[in-house]
Amino acid sequence: MGHAEQGAGLAGRIAAHFADSAKLKLAAAQSLSAPIASAVEVMVRALRAGGKILACGNGGSAADAQHFAAELVNRFERERPPLAAIALTTDTSNLTSIANDYGYEQVFEKPLRALGRKGDVLLAISTSGNSASVLAAMRAARELGVHCVALTGRGGGKMAALVGPGDVHVCVPHDRTMRIQEVHLLALHCLCDGIDHELFGAIK
Repeated sequence: MGHAEQGAGLAGRIAAHFADSAKLKLAAAQSLSAPIASAVEVMVRALRAGGKILACGNGGSAADAQHFAAELVNRFERERPPLAAIALTTDTSNLTSIANDYGYEQVFEKPLRALGRKGDVLLAISTSGNSASVLAAMRAARELGVHCVALTGRGGGKMAALVGPGDVHVCVPHDRTMRIQEVHLLALHCLCDGIDHELFGAIK
């Protein structure tokens, strides 16, 4: 196969990823718009009451947790006061000491217990819904009176069973990790936009 044919094949493969991603996003809009709106309401209620949003996840989901917290603390698409959000994934001394002394499963649970207060919100992100460390954080949140917004895929996994009254489950209807992550990012941007809209009104 020549370079031109290889390039055409690779370009076609890339185009297919774009098409698959767009198709999923359009389909997911039907099922996810309402739960994302509910998640915005839960987060806005916490922020208005002086609470905060704590976010966690592993791997790409850790990056998503940090991305979300940065959008709230710094800014999204407008100038406005900073909003209270913490990514539980960013303190390497906490993460490594907890993982070393107690086990990785507790790396989000312990800081949540230290920082979380009744009325706060935990943004729990896992593409499979089965991350042990995120599940432990959700269980601790229930004990503390911290509401959960679960962001998952693949049917929600074990996290689906931990979503209780006052919590919200945003489950991407897909099984492939990268497609789920792509929709997670869009959902996070929708949360940021919704929070800003509810707290500060439409952009003029």
